[in-house]
Amino acid sequence: MADKVPKKAKKFVLNAITASQPASQPASQPASQLYTKLTRKRQEIFFNQTLAFDEIDRLFDAKAFSKFSRYTADGKQPVGEIKRHSDGFLKGVPAENLIIKGNNLIALHSLAKQFKGKVKLIYIDVPFNTENDSFVYNDKFTHSTWLTFMKNRLEIAKKLLSDDGIICVHTDNTEAAYVQVLLDEIFIRNNFLNHITITTNAASGFKATGQTIFSTSNHIFVYARNRVNSQLNKLYLSKQYDENYKYFLLNPDEHFSNWKFSTILEQLSIELKLSEKEMKSHITEQELLFKISEFADKNRDRVFRTAAISGGALKKRQKIINHSKNNKGIVFQHENEDVTGFYILNGEQMVFWENTYRNIDGNFIPATIIIDVWTDISFTGIASEGGVKLKNGKKPEKLIKRIIELTTNENDIVLDYHLGSGTTAAVAHKMNRQYIGIEQMDYIETLAVERLKKVINGEQGGISKAVNWQGGGEFVYAELAPFNETAKQQILACESAGCLKALFEDLCEHYFLKYNVSVNEFNQIINEPEFQTLPLDEQKQMVLEMLDLNQMYVSYSEMNDAQFSGCLNDEDKALNRQFYQDGEKE
Repeated sequence: MADKVPKKAKKFVLNAITASQPASQPASQPASQLYTKLTRKRQEIFFNQTLAFDEIDRLFDAKAFSKFSRYTADGKQPVGEIKRHSDGFLKGVPAENLIIKGNNLIALHSLAKQFKGKVKLIYIDVPFNTENDSFVYNDKFTHSTWLTFMKNRLEIAKKLLSDDGIICVHTDNTEAAYVQVLLDEIFIRNNFLNHITITTNAASGFKATGQTIFSTSNHIFVYARNRVNSQLNKLYLSKQYDENYKYFLLNPDEHFSNWKFSTILEQLSIELKLSEKEMKSHITEQELLFKISEFADKNRDRVFRTAAISGGALKKRQKIINHSKNNKGIVFQHENEDVTGFYILNGEQMVFWENTYRNIDGNFIPATIIIDVWTDISFTGIASEGGVKLKNGKKPEKLIKRIIELTTNENDIVLDYHLGSGTTAAVAHKMNRQYIGIEQMDYIETLAVERLKKVINGEQGGISKAVNWQGGGEFVYAELAPFNETAKQQILACESAGCLKALFEDLCEHYFLKYNVSVNEFNQIINEPEFQTLPLDEQKQMVLEMLDLNQMYVSYSEMNDAQFSGCLNDEDKALNRQFYQDGEKE
C-alpha cells in the first residue's frame, strides 16, 4: 500500500529504527548503493529513525487508542467512560490517570488535543546517551540524532504545559551542557529557574581512570513555561542541631526588658548534676552533642543565637540597634515593631531555635530551606523499589516526591513521557496528583503497570510511609492503536532470512510502504547471495526502512476505515470518540 506524496518536509527522530542517511531512497537507486549503505557498521539499530524526507503529512494527526483497561483496587476492569473535570481550571479536561503505551512523540501530539495548556509539571528522566541504561531504548545515539530526538519532544511537550507550568529535565554529565542550550532555545533563556545538582553515588569503590575526576552527579534543569506566572513552592529539608544556638532564656514569662540569660551547657550541667568540666571528661563528644541537641529540642522556644541585622531591617532599626550596643545584656524592641518576636540584644537580633522548625512529612523538626545541590537522597538499594526490579536507570521515589512538592499542588497534572519503571506515576499517585505516563517499550506492562497496581493495593515502599499512603485510586491503561508498528514488531521478531523474506510479501499486501519503494527491485535484492550473507540485523534494517512512518499507528480520523478493521474493537472506538469529544481539534 502506498500513501500520497506529502506536502512538506521536516526532520524528526522517531523511536522506530535508525537511518544513517535520509531514510527514503529513489526507486531507481542501484542495489549496490543499498548494499553499501547496509554494510556500514551500525551502532544504532531498530529504535530510532531520522525522518529528513517529504513524508510527514499525517504523522502527528490524532491517533486512535486501543486496549483500554481501568485498574482499581478490584483489579482490571472495562473503562466504561472517560471521566472529565467538571469545574475550575481543568473543566472539560479528562480526569483520568493515564498510562499510554506507544511512541512518545506521536502520543504527545495526540494528547495535545485534550491537554494543551493544562499540565502543571513535566518531569523527564531522558535517555542519557550512554551505554549504561537498562532500558531497551537505544541509549547510544549519535550526538546530533540524540539532540534532534530531544528537541522534537520538548517542542510539543511545551504546548501541553499550563501558563504557570514547569518542566524538569533530568540528565547526567554526558549531555548536560547541550541540554541546557536546547532548553534555552525552546523555553527561552529568561524562563530558566534552576540547575539542580544531585549526588547519586559515593566515590568509594569507583575505578580510577587516571584521566578524570570521579563523576557522581546528575543534573535537573528547571524551566518555566512563563516565568512571570510560575512560582516554586517553598520546600524545607531536615537539619541537625546548629551549635551557634548556644544561649538559653531563663525567664521567658517576664517582660523582654527583664530577660536573663545562660548557656545550654550551663543548663545541661544543672540537669545532669555534673559540672561542665565533668561533662566533657565523663561523656564522649558525640554523646554530649546528642544531649545538647536533645535539650535544645525540648527547650526550642528558649534556646537562641544572635545574628547581625542587615538590609531593610537594619535601616529601619538603626537607632535602637545603636542604643542596644551601648546597653549590653538588655533586650530591646523597636517601638513600632511589626515583626512578631523581633528582639535585639547587644546590637543583634535574637533568633530562637524554634523558628527553624517546619512540618516535614508529619514531623515537626529543625529544617533549612532547600538549595540547588541535593546530597541527601540515596540512589543505593532502589533497584526493587516499588516492587518492580530495574538494575540501572531507576530514580528514587524520594527524588520525584521532592520535585512534585516543589512544583505542584494536589490535583495538578504531572506528565512523564519517558516513564520507564513508572516512578513518576507511582509517586504522583501517592501524592494525589493526576498523571500521564508514556512509554513505548513492552516493559511498560511488567514494570509501570505492575508497579501502579501495587500502589493501588497499598504498597509501603518508597515514600509511602512519609505521605501515609494507604492505597486506593485508579488509572486507565491504553495503547496507541498499532498498524505499521505491528509490522515493525514482526520484522524485529524474525529469526532467519527466510522468515524475513516471507514476511516481506505480507508487508507488501497488508501494510503501508513508502510511496517510492520499488517492490520489484527489492524482490530481486532479497534473493541475491550478497543480501543473504548480510547479518540478519542488517537485513531487518533494510526492510524496516521501507515502512511508511506516517502509518505506524491508526489515525483517529481513519479508525472506521475497512483496512483498519482488526486494529480496534467497538468499545475502543466509542472510548476514542469520548476522549477526543467527537474529534474536537486543538
